[in-house]
Amino acid sequence: MKYEPREADYNIYVQNITPTSNTFRNCLWAFLVGGAICTIGEVIFNLIKMAEFEEEEAYGYVSLLLVLTSIILTSFNLYKKIAKYGGAGALVPITGFANGVCAPIVEFQTEGEVFGKGVKAFTIAGPVILYGIFTSWLLGLVYWVLKLMGIV
Repeated sequence: MKYEPREADYNIYVQNITPTSNTFRNCLWAFLVGGAICTIGEVIFNLIKMAEFEEEEAYGYVSLLLVLTSIILTSFNLYKKIAKYGGAGALVPITGFANGVCAPIVEFQTEGEVFGKGVKAFTIAGPVILYGIFTSWLLGLVYWVLKLMGIV
C-alpha cells in the first residue's frame, strides 16, 4: 500500500524546507546596490560633462559604460555575487539587462557559436525585447488613432 501524506504533514514538511528571508534586509540591500549603481552612473555623467561633451552624448556614454562594466563583471562571474546581495537593486537598472543578455552567453559558450552563444543570448532578454517592441507598436497605433480623431 502506497503512503499518502496528509495535507497537514505536507504543509509542515514544506514549511521546514522553505528558506526564510529577511524582507527588510533584502530591501535595504536592493536600495544600497541600486543606489550605488545609479551613483556610479551620475559620477560618470558628471565626468563626461566636465570633458565638455553635450548632455545628450553624455547620456549615451553613461549607458554604454554601465553596460560594458556589467558585461565585464558578468564575464568574470562577479555580477552574480553583486546580484546575490543586491537583488532587484542589481537586476532592475540597465546593468541587470546587460547581465541578463551576457550571462547565458558565458554559461553556454562551450556549446559553440550558433547553438550555444547564439541561441542562449536572448533566453532572458528575448521576451523583454519582444514585448517592449510590441507594446511600443501598440501604443504608437493608439496614439496615431487618437491623433486622427483630433483628441491628441
